[in-house]
Amino acid sequence: MLSAEVSIYPLKSNNATQVIDGAIQRLGQENVQYKVGSISTHINGNDEQVWSGIKKVFDEATKAGEVNMVVTFSNAAH
Repeated sequence: MLSAEVSIYPLKSNNATQVIDGAIQRLGQENVQYKVGSISTHINGNDEQVWSGIKKVFDEATKAGEVNMVVTFSNAAH
């Protein structure tokens, strides 16, 4: 089991909340468990699911322009 904590920071955007929400909604199409927090989203699943989900979140966010994304991974049991 792999988990990740993800934070997205849109740059030069007047619609940061929409960019973040759109990227997170992309996880709903993936086979991962996720929980949205106030400043980050926690994702859980097997290795391939989590890595794939992270890539899709980033790809979706970058459709709106430049972004910074901070991710912390863990393989520790929660």
